[in-house]
Amino acid sequence: MKRSRFSDEQIIGMIKEQEAGTPTAQVCRKYGISSASFYKYKAKFGGMDVSDARKLKALEEENAKLKKLLAETMLDNAILKDVAAKKW
Repeated sequence: MKRSRFSDEQIIGMIKEQEAGTPTAQVCRKYGISSASFYKYKAKFGGMDVSDARKLKALEEENAKLKKLLAETMLDNAILKDVAAKKW
């Protein structure tokens, strides 16, 4: 997945700027993004503070680690079953 060129803090700043009354088109022009990107950011980060975004990022990283561990365990289990089936 392509990384955003903006940090979570910058994105939240853009959203707060728009919520303060600046037109969406002007915010998009200022940061060089499309309105579709802006609304995608708003759907993900709308109503969040910077601390909430940091917590979300930490949870996403932990979730990715756990998914990787589960996949490795399932693969090991499948290999062991395959080896056990061939011996008998």
